Amino acid sequence: MLRYVLKRLGASVVVLFLVSLAVFLLFFAGTPGSIAQRFAGEGADQATIALVERTLGLDRPLPVQYLDWLGRILTFDFGVSFRTQEPVLSGILSRLPATASLAVGAIVLAVLVAVPLGTLAATRPGSAVDRLVSIMALSGLSAPTFLIGLGLFYVLFFQLSRVGVTAFPSGGYTPLTENPWEWFRHLLLPWMTIALVNIGVYARFVRSTMIDALKTDYIWFARAKGMGERRILRRLALKPSLAPLVTLVGLDLGGLLGGTIITERIWGISGIGSFAVNGVMSGDLPVVMGTVMVAALFIILMNLIVDVVYALIDPRVRLR
Repeated sequence: MLRYVLKRLGASVVVLFLVSLAVFLLFFAGTPGSIAQRFAGEGADQATIALVERTLGLDRPLPVQYLDWLGRILTFDFGVSFRTQEPVLSGILSRLPATASLAVGAIVLAVLVAVPLGTLAATRPGSAVDRLVSIMALSGLSAPTFLIGLGLFYVLFFQLSRVGVTAFPSGGYTPLTENPWEWFRHLLLPWMTIALVNIGVYARFVRSTMIDALKTDYIWFARAKGMGERRILRRLALKPSLAPLVTLVGLDLGGLLGGTIITERIWGISGIGSFAVNGVMSGDLPVVMGTVMVAALFIILMNLIVDVVYALIDPRVRLR
């Protein structure tokens, strides 16, 4: 098991290195003069721009610049925002709790609803529940996230507010440590926005894998021995059905931790996604590069965790 983990860790390090090289070439190596211009300000003269270039090391060869930038990235020094002069790492860390709360809560909600739905659909093929799962899966794949979010806003906030019901706030974020109840109220609709996209897909995935599991020989053998159907589902069919779902959930969670841009913008949540969008809109290169690297780090880290968890669940992965 240790050898397997070390191999996956080594592969993750290589991928992260390649991502850093691609980010540097795409964002940093293009036009150093314009980068110095943005940092110095629109009204800066050539002498000031040249001074900024020397200060930032933009006048050095590209390989030297990359190695210097990579060294700072490895110490989590993402530079300073051109717009606010705030360290990019501080901006990311201050917004991370909001994004993490949104991402983890949405995934947990989706899994809690999808697993029972998928199980019911697998045990009752062709039933109303099975058709509902198929419809939800197609809707989740087809409907844009912003459309679902705006629909929830209109129905559960706007229409309820017109009749005097204020069960849900219009947006924003309250830290969990400040007020747990308000934290829950402010995040419930954003959680539903993301969860509704994934519930049908997860449920359909569980349905498919469980149907395959129910056709295996050891399930027939358990039935022949007189084991009850509920016990078979719980102890023999559910675990192998959930193992592949771990991969899908882990990848989705990694992407969401990197920034839930659309949902954050709809519900006015100041998270990493909104931070990245503001950086793009203002041409704030350190913010854009920092958020891209953090998003890549989350995705790679979740891939590594998924591989390890999958190997713990299924010993065949370790043997391969």
